[in-house]
Amino acid sequence: MSQQGTTEQRSLAHWAEDGRAGMEAFYALAIEDYRQMVAARDWAADLRGHAAEGRVRVLDVACGSGKFPAELTRRGLADAVGGTRVEIDLLDPSPFSIAEARSVLDAPFGVRAEHEARIQDLPTGVGGFDVAWATHALYAIPPDEIGAATARMVAALRPGGFGAIVHATAASHYLRFAGAFRTTFAPAAVPFTGAGQVREALASASVVPAVATLRYEVGHADRAVVEGFLQRCVFDDSVSLERMESEGAVGAYLAGCLDGDGYRFSQVVDVITWEVAA
Repeated sequence: MSQQGTTEQRSLAHWAEDGRAGMEAFYALAIEDYRQMVAARDWAADLRGHAAEGRVRVLDVACGSGKFPAELTRRGLADAVGGTRVEIDLLDPSPFSIAEARSVLDAPFGVRAEHEARIQDLPTGVGGFDVAWATHALYAIPPDEIGAATARMVAALRPGGFGAIVHATAASHYLRFAGAFRTTFAPAAVPFTGAGQVREALASASVVPAVATLRYEVGHADRAVVEGFLQRCVFDDSVSLERMESEGAVGAYLAGCLDGDGYRFSQVVDVITWEVAA
């Protein structure tokens, strides 16, 4: 795929069956994102603490392929929440993503509803959630729409509800590589949205969040996997790893990420959480 259409459009095109190989290459490294964020806090306590009458209603914003709830389950969430039912609404503009997320959910999660929409387009009648989260999910939202997106997410929570956005900072591989790629190969592309813009948008929605920053590395020695990962990072599979290594700002960036026979990429990620006033 070439750099045609907006970042959102290119992202959506990659969340499809034709993009499965790229998705699998991406998650060969990106699965570490979910391991790190699940280990970063007591998510079971967040769910239990916002449950009512034995259940907690969750909105999974831009649910993708369901890696976050799947990792929570793998780490023993069912035992940790006791008998609390976790009723989840899956929201994503991609029907492929919704189907993928649904297919990996296991106890204690049960799908309550599905919304084929962007968060900023979610109907105002949908709300009252106890918990809403967006985990590595908002990069492709245009910077001039992140305010509307985060405001809608906040509004979807009930009074006393809990929100969480996990998002890479400007110092992270995702944002640094996307910026270098845009400079080198796609100057007309819409920039990715970073964690700083998310925090500013939340402040505009009268939210004062808590922020914890995670630092870790991901890497791989297989060049085909690295190529697929990098292409998926920018939703563009038209530029080979060889071209990336040899041209402009991308080449300079990748030269700094070499690690023996492979590559290692540094991630700096904010876990941004808040509670709506009761």
